[in-house]
Amino acid sequence: MVSSHNGVLVTLSILIAVAASYTALDIAQRVRESSTRISRTAWLAAAALCMGGGIWSMHFVAMLAYTMPGIVISYDPLLTALSLLIAILVTGGGFALVSRREESGLALCLGGLFMGAGIVAMHYIGMSAMRMPAHMTYSLTWVVLSILIALGSAVAALWLAFRGSRTLHQGAAAGVMGFAISGMHFAGMKAAHFHVSEEPAGLVASTFSQGGLAVGIALVTLMILLAAVVAAMFDRRFAALAQKEALSLREGEERFRKLYRGTPLPLHALDDQGRIQEVSDAWLALLKLSRTEIYGRPFTAFMTEDAAAQRMREDWPALLTQGELKDRPSRLVAADGRILDVLISSRIERLRAEDGPRVIEGLIDLTERKATEEALRQAQKMEAIGQLTGGVAHDFNNLLTVIIGSLERARKKMVEDEALLRLLGNALEAAQRGASLTQRLLAFARKQNLDPQVIEVKSLVESLQPLLNSSLPANISLKTDVPAGTPPIKVDPHQLEMALLNLVVNARDAMPEGGTITVATSVDEQPPSALAGGRYICLSVTDEGEGMDVETLSKARDPFFTTKGVGKGTGLGLPMVAGFAEQTGGLMVLKSELGSGTIVQIWLPQEQEGGEQLVERIDGGDNNWPVDLRDQVILAVDDDALVLMNTEAMLEDLGARVIATTSPLEALELIKTRPDITCVVSDYAMPKMTGGQLLEESRVQRPDLPFVIATGYNEAPVSAPATTLLVKPFTDQALHLAIREVCSRRADSLNPSLPAGAISRQLSPS
Repeated sequence: MVSSHNGVLVTLSILIAVAASYTALDIAQRVRESSTRISRTAWLAAAALCMGGGIWSMHFVAMLAYTMPGIVISYDPLLTALSLLIAILVTGGGFALVSRREESGLALCLGGLFMGAGIVAMHYIGMSAMRMPAHMTYSLTWVVLSILIALGSAVAALWLAFRGSRTLHQGAAAGVMGFAISGMHFAGMKAAHFHVSEEPAGLVASTFSQGGLAVGIALVTLMILLAAVVAAMFDRRFAALAQKEALSLREGEERFRKLYRGTPLPLHALDDQGRIQEVSDAWLALLKLSRTEIYGRPFTAFMTEDAAAQRMREDWPALLTQGELKDRPSRLVAADGRILDVLISSRIERLRAEDGPRVIEGLIDLTERKATEEALRQAQKMEAIGQLTGGVAHDFNNLLTVIIGSLERARKKMVEDEALLRLLGNALEAAQRGASLTQRLLAFARKQNLDPQVIEVKSLVESLQPLLNSSLPANISLKTDVPAGTPPIKVDPHQLEMALLNLVVNARDAMPEGGTITVATSVDEQPPSALAGGRYICLSVTDEGEGMDVETLSKARDPFFTTKGVGKGTGLGLPMVAGFAEQTGGLMVLKSELGSGTIVQIWLPQEQEGGEQLVERIDGGDNNWPVDLRDQVILAVDDDALVLMNTEAMLEDLGARVIATTSPLEALELIKTRPDITCVVSDYAMPKMTGGQLLEESRVQRPDLPFVIATGYNEAPVSAPATTLLVKPFTDQALHLAIREVCSRRADSLNPSLPAGAISRQLSPS
C-alpha cells in the first residue's frame, strides 16, 4: 500500500523531540544538584514528564503526518494512555540512575538502556493503539535496527548531558536524544507493513479520531513547553544565585586571604601531609622568604635537623591524635642562615565533613627574647662575679700588704744567710704575683684605681715597644701602625700599657708557628652602637694565629676561662682589658674566626679640644727629699690590727715616729689634740667612719694636713688638697713615695713660688 508523510509535521515532530530532550536533560541536572529529597523528587518527576511526554508527542505528531489513501485511522484510548505512562515511567527511571552524585559508567549505561527501552516501548504500544481497516506486519531487521538506534542514542545523549559544560554538552545531548527518538520512530515505521482488508478487524467501540489525538498532543506539548518555560525561569534564577554565590565566595575568599596574609602574626596552613598551603606576610618576613619558595614544600624543610626530627617523631603524631597543640618549642632556619627560636601552636580544622584535615599553626618568635635573657643572665653572672672578686681582692690585698711588708723587713734583717734570703725572695715574688692577680681581678670588677691622663697614643706605644719586643720569640715580629696625627686620649697610661702587654702576650701564645702581631689605631671606623655618643679612637691588636671557634669566642670574656695549659694562664687577661676599657668609658670588641686569627679592638674616648694639658709620666719624686722620715710624726689608722702593725713597722723602718690606732674616731681626736702630727696614713674601708669621712672631719681642724688613703680598691672618690691614694698591697718604697708626694703637694700649696712638682699618678706596687 502506498503511504506518505507530511513534511511540515515530520519537521515539527523532530523539533518537539529535540526541545523536549533539552528541557528534560537540563531539569535532570537539577536532580544531581539538589540537596533535599523533596527537591530531588520534584525535579526528577519534571524531567520524566518532559522526556516521556516529549517522546509521546513526537510519536503521535509523526503518526499524524503519516497518511494512507482511503484509510481512516483512529486510536485506542487505553493503549494510547498506556504508551504515555510507560514513556514517563521508564525515562524517569533512566534519569534516576544517571543523576546520582556518584557518577559511573555503569549508571550511564543502565540509564541509557532504560531511556531507550522507554522510547521503544512507547513507539510500539502507540503503534498497537492504531485502529484501521488493515492489519500490520513488521520487518524483523528494521525492528532490531530501531531498537539499537534508541538504545545507543540514548546512552550517548546521557553521557554528553552529564559531562559538565551545560550549554555545549546539553545542546549536543538534546540533538542526539532527538535523533534517537525520531530515528527510532521512523525506523519503526519503516519496519511496519499495512495490509488492507475489506472488513476492518480489531475495532473497538471507543476510539480517538485523529482530530481528538491532535487535541491531546497539543495539550501534552503545551505542558512540555510550560515545563520548559518554568525550567528556564528556574534555570536563570538558579544561575543568577549561583553566580552571586560564587562571586560572594570569591570575594570572601579574597578578603580572608588578604586578612590572613596581612595579619601581624606569623601564621601558616598545612595540608594533611604537612605541606605548606598558605602563609602570612609576617611569616615570610620572619624567615626572609618569598611565596614562590614555600608553597607545596613540607614545613620541616625550614627547620633545623634536630627540630624536624622532633616534630615528625613526637609533635606531628600528637597533633593528629589530639587535634591541638600549644607552645611547642622548635627552631627554624631563615633564608639568611639565622637560627630562630620559636613556639608553635597548632590546630586541625575541617571546613566540611568530607574534607581532609587542614593544620593551622601560629609562630611566636623567641629569638630576641632568648638573646636578651641570655645577655641578662650573662650580665648578672658577670656582676655577681665582679662583686665577689672585688670583695675577695680587697680582703686579699689586706693580707698581701702584711705578707709583703713582713717579708721585706725580714729580708732586710737577714743579710748573712743566702739560702734563707733566696727563700724570702721567692716568697716575696709569689706575693707580688698575688698582688698582680688581685689587680687583674679588680680590673675585671671595674673597681681598680684609675689615674686618667691626657696622653699621646703614638708616644705611649713607641715607649712600650721595647718591652713588647722583649716578650716575643724570634719567629714573631711586632708591627705598629699609629699615625702621628692620632688624637690624644684620656686614660690611665699604666693600665693601658698593661692592657696592651696582655693582648700582645695572648697573641704570641696563639701563634706557635710564628707570624706578625700588629698594633694599630684608627679614627675613621664607625664606633659600636653600644657606645655613647662622642668621638673615639680604635686601638687594635691583630694576630695571625689559630683564631677561635664560635663557642670559644662566646666564652673568651668569662673570667678564669683559658685555652692555655694548666699553670700557663689565669683566664683574666681579656676580662681585665674589657673591664679597663669600660671603666674608662670605652669598649672592648673581640673578632675571631677559626684559622683566621684574632682582632681585639679597644675603643677609647678622644680627649675633647681644649681639655687638659698633656702630662708626662715620671717614675720618681724630687731627689732633694731626704731618704728617711726622721722628722715626721705620722698617724697610722687601720681597723685591721695586722695591717696596722705592718704599716707601723714600715714607717718606723723609714725613720718616722708613729702613732697607731684602729679607731677612726680616736684618730680624729688625736688630730685635734696633737698638732705635731705631720701626716696621716689611713685605711679607707673602716666601720663607723671611712677614711674619706675621717679626711673631711680632719679638714675642719687641720685643712692642710697631708693624708695618704690606703685602699684595696676605689670604693669612693677621694679628691682633696694634700691627698694621695695608695693601692694595697704596698711596699716600703711605695709608702715612702706616697708620703713624699703628699708632703710635696702641701709644700707647693704653702709656697706658690715653688714649681708644682706633684707626682700626678696613684701609687701602686712596682
